[in-house]
Amino acid sequence: MNTLLVIILFLASLIASLFGIGGGVLYTPFQILVGIPFKEAASISLFLIIITSISATIVFRKEHRVDIPLALMLEIPTTLGAFLGGLLSHYFSSEFLTFILLTLIIIAAYLLIHPIKRNLFSCSYTENGSKLKLLWRRVWEDKTYYLDLRCVFPIMFIVGALISMVGISGGVLKIPIMLFIFGVPMSVAVGSSALMVGLTAAAGFVGHAAVGHVNWQLILLISIPVFIGAQIGSRISVHIKTKKLKKLYGWFLLIVAIITLVKIYFY
Repeated sequence: MNTLLVIILFLASLIASLFGIGGGVLYTPFQILVGIPFKEAASISLFLIIITSISATIVFRKEHRVDIPLALMLEIPTTLGAFLGGLLSHYFSSEFLTFILLTLIIIAAYLLIHPIKRNLFSCSYTENGSKLKLLWRRVWEDKTYYLDLRCVFPIMFIVGALISMVGISGGVLKIPIMLFIFGVPMSVAVGSSALMVGLTAAAGFVGHAAVGHVNWQLILLISIPVFIGAQIGSRISVHIKTKKLKKLYGWFLLIVAIITLVKIYFY
């Protein structure tokens, strides 16, 4: 089982790093499929996300695709929510957490296949029409936009709590939110997300470790293959267009959700 798990998680980290996401939507379901208990799988997934994040950020940073101030600002509420989610996970059943996980996977897949229109809801402005200090000016290349922190903070706090409870870093949700609600350019969203997911996962992992969900022996076994997979995936990412790959990845997530659903509820 361990050999199969190492191979699967290596491939998962490669795929995840292509898009600047942590890979939790792959790590947790795959561990469940090979028989690892959900809460233990969730904690291991968070640690692997930290490894993937470090590996991918090294590459994206060299390509000038990481907006560190943006990532750190968004991670303040997300990390607080992630720590709370990790603690609260101890009080919910595995069945309930699995339902949340599958729901998040399906939502992420839909957003990748059918991106929402930005004008449905926005926390970003192209002009600074207010003197409120909570409007934060961001400039990247030739684009200037303003983030309204009054809605950015609550959204990211809720996202952090939910994704930590189920052992994912939320990159598949953070990227669509940054693109279609916060107005962040595509290249910046992917690169910055690679850094953000590691910070969120670290907070969630501390919460899980505090209540004894961590299998350190298994973590040591799979950490190096995951790091290598993330290096390969991120290096490929900077040389290809991701629009079509995102849709394919969306369909792949749906398949993962269906397989996990069948495994848990019908076997």
